[in-house]
Amino acid sequence: MAGSSKKAIYGAIAANAAIAVSKFFAAFFSGSSSMFSEGIHSLVDTGNGVLLLHGIRRSQKPPDSQHPYGYGKEIFFWSFVVAILIFALGGGIAIYEGVKHLFHPRQLQNVIWNYLVLILALIFEGSALRIALKEFNATRGDKPFFRALREGKDSATIAVVIEDTAALLGLVVALLSVLLNHLTGWVYFDGLGSILIGLILVCVSLFFAAECKGLLVGEGLLPEDLAAVQRILSAEPKVKAYKRPLSLFFGPNEVLVNLEVNFADALTADEIEMVIDGLETKIRRAIPAVNRIFIEADALRKTGPAAGQ
Repeated sequence: MAGSSKKAIYGAIAANAAIAVSKFFAAFFSGSSSMFSEGIHSLVDTGNGVLLLHGIRRSQKPPDSQHPYGYGKEIFFWSFVVAILIFALGGGIAIYEGVKHLFHPRQLQNVIWNYLVLILALIFEGSALRIALKEFNATRGDKPFFRALREGKDSATIAVVIEDTAALLGLVVALLSVLLNHLTGWVYFDGLGSILIGLILVCVSLFFAAECKGLLVGEGLLPEDLAAVQRILSAEPKVKAYKRPLSLFFGPNEVLVNLEVNFADALTADEIEMVIDGLETKIRRAIPAVNRIFIEADALRKTGPAAGQ
């Protein structure tokens, strides 16, 4: 599945579709701006889930003459589209609705619908987030949560985690704004709640867009992974010197590594081939995401600290 969790996405789509209908229903009967904003948010999240599934399907296309390294980066592109939609449709519409209701406030009606839908939505969104976190935690290892979120390459699963977290925060804000409006009678709480929901979505989308941009532009292995490759090269007695490894992500679990290595002078072609096979096996074992390794045997000139010796 190219490193992306369809299970988490299917769970998010199912939860968001049901919640969106419920929120719009409650917004219609209560006239709540924050509830309407939450409905837009859930509708956008539902569409985003469909786009992520489309991105995963596209990323699994086999290589061809026009794309010899495959289509793995498709998932990065569609994840970036999701970030833009969260910003424009989710955050933008929520802020617009909030400002509109600040200028034209009105008292909420039938608030029991809001309470009922928001509590149910919290349960459904919490369940969807639990599924997404389970998939995310299965791959992050011992890394702290936020570090793994920043350094993760499985943009589809990360998108679901971010969306569901933002959704839970938005639901809490919507519930508080409805409750404060109901208890105090101050009609501006509803509009302020909608604006705050919009700001949460804008911040989340900017963070996620920045992460996707790095992958689209061309990110390589993390420093600790590069160090692991260099340790493997340094431990091989038949390698005299090497230049700093070059790497590039073509998908969540598709990494190209280029190596320029100077082998011992007395080695025959067959012996060099055996050493190369051994290096490739060790690198793949140390970093399972690496699926393409190009090793160029050359007489290297030392150019400073990038050289292996």
